[in-house]
Parts: sequence; C-alpha cells; structure tokens
Amino acid sequence: MKKLINDPRDVVSDAVAGVALAHRDLLTVHTDPIYIVRADAPVQGQVALVSGGGSGHEPLHGGFVGYGMLSAAVPGPVFTSPTPDPIVDATKAVDGGAGVLHIVKNYTGDVLNFETAAELAAAEGIEVRAVVVDDDVAVKDSLYTAGRRGVAGTVLVEKIAGAAAQRGDSLDQVVELAERVNANVRSMGVALTAPTVPHAGEPSFDIGDDEIEIGIGIHGEPGRERIGLEPADKIVDRILGPILDDLPFVSGDKVLLFVNGMGGTPLIELYIAFRHAAESLKEKGIEVTRTLVGNYVTSLEMQGFSISVLKLDDELTELWDAPVQTAALRWGR
Repeated sequence: MKKLINDPRDVVSDAVAGVALAHRDLLTVHTDPIYIVRADAPVQGQVALVSGGGSGHEPLHGGFVGYGMLSAAVPGPVFTSPTPDPIVDATKAVDGGAGVLHIVKNYTGDVLNFETAAELAAAEGIEVRAVVVDDDVAVKDSLYTAGRRGVAGTVLVEKIAGAAAQRGDSLDQVVELAERVNANVRSMGVALTAPTVPHAGEPSFDIGDDEIEIGIGIHGEPGRERIGLEPADKIVDRILGPILDDLPFVSGDKVLLFVNGMGGTPLIELYIAFRHAAESLKEKGIEVTRTLVGNYVTSLEMQGFSISVLKLDDELTELWDAPVQTAALRWGR
C-alpha cells in the first residue's frame, strides 16, 4: 500500500486540519469532536443543513460546506459513520432558530446515528428534520442498507436544498425540495479497481485486472454483476439503462447529467463517459440542460465512475443555478 499519510489512525484528523488551513475563509473546523461549519455560522433566521458520514468520499461532505450549500458536515472515520455526539454538536453550532435539516445517505449506521442525534437535539429545543437519500438503482438491499443506497445524488440534494435555505425558505419548504430532488434523481456506478482503507492496508475486495464490478457501492459494496472489461461506451450503456428505466425518464424530460469519478479515474476518461451518456440521452429525446463532471463523491483511490440523472423542473433548475461558494463547488459569487 502506497498512500500519502502518516499514522493510519490520524488520517481524518490530519486531513481535517489541512482543510481548516486551506479554506479558513469559508469554514471553521472543530477538532474535539470533529465537525466542520461554515465560517459565518450560525446564520440567524435561516434553515441550517447538516450532513456527514464516513470519510474517504472527499470532497463529500466537508467540501460542500459554505454559502448556498451545507451549514455543517460531520466526518466519521474512513468508511464509518460519525457517532451521534459530533452530529449533535454540529447541529447546535449551526442552528439559527429556523430549524435544521439533516441530509443522510441511506446506510444503516448513518441513519441510526443521525436519528439519535436528532432526538438529542430536539430535547434541547432544536427543530430537526431529516431527508434520507437513496438514489442508487443498483441494489435494493445490502449488508449496509435497508432499501437503496445513498450515493452521488446526495450532492444534488445538498446543493438544491442549500440554495433554498439560502434564499430564506422555511424548514418545511427546504425539506420538500430535498425530497423532490431525491425522488427525481437516479444513480449507478461501476468499479475498475478496489479502494484500500488506510488502517486495513489491503484492497477492500479482489477484482481481476480484466474485470469490472457493475453497480458498485461507494464503500466497495458488491454490485449487480462482475463482468469482463468493456469499451467505455458499452459500460455507460450498462449503467445508464437501469437509471432511465427506474424513474422512468421519458422523451421531453429536461435533466441534469452528473458523471462522478470514484477518486482514481482521470478527467479525460470521465469526459469520454459523459460524451456517450449525453449522446444517448439526446437520442431518447431527453434534453441535458445542466451538467456536472468530476470527482465529487469518491471512494478513496477506486478507479471507476457513477452516473446520476436528475429530472429538472423550473424551480430545481433555478436553485441549481443559484450562487454557491464552498471548497469544492463554486459559481455565481
């Protein structure tokens, strides 16, 4: 294993310290327990958004803390949910009196710990609501989830709900928009290699040099099937088809197309995948009106990518276009 780390036990604390130094204009990092808040938190009278989960998926979630997106992020150990205590502390730190929305990826540990944190925060008089993201069409149930997994669509939920909070929407309105995005986004991924968790020191699963895993999870969970390596266009077809069939997406829809890298795939390959996905959607009469390409929800150094398609309406488009200023996503300011 070759990694740019010191002691494997200090990976998260070392990384978060680096985030604090690199982005002190945007956010503030608390270290005991670890959580990240936007620099101007709490914003009085504004709904606050808190998300989090295991580390190793950077820039998710800390990279999306800032104006127009998350109020706070709570990073747990690598691929492990944060405990309730830092979630409670983060919730209290960003509460501006208008309520707090927890955005939670559908993994059992995340769901249970955020639920516990919400109960503890409510006992202190904070109104907390939660939206559980479950956009992955690859598998319905796994060892890690009841129902579908929450994957790259989480970024889209966070951006659009964050824009709604920034414009002054009520907690009910922000929740409704987050739920609307979750209901209209579908995702699926593929892995070419396995990630290596620092403290484990070896790949999370075995996969041949000539094999790929279709429908992989962001922690290396098994997907739908393992097949031989194929050309990029065929791989895109394999994962785009189930995405479009699931909602379903139909001719005349306007969509946001998001091609997300898993951490080890260069942009040149992500754009090859994006090209074919966009062409395929056009052939089906589906209009791509908004796009995102890059490494936003990663799995350490895993080679692979995911595709997310979000069905847009005028309001979702307006909120996607709204200004955002975070470490990983910036436009309009």
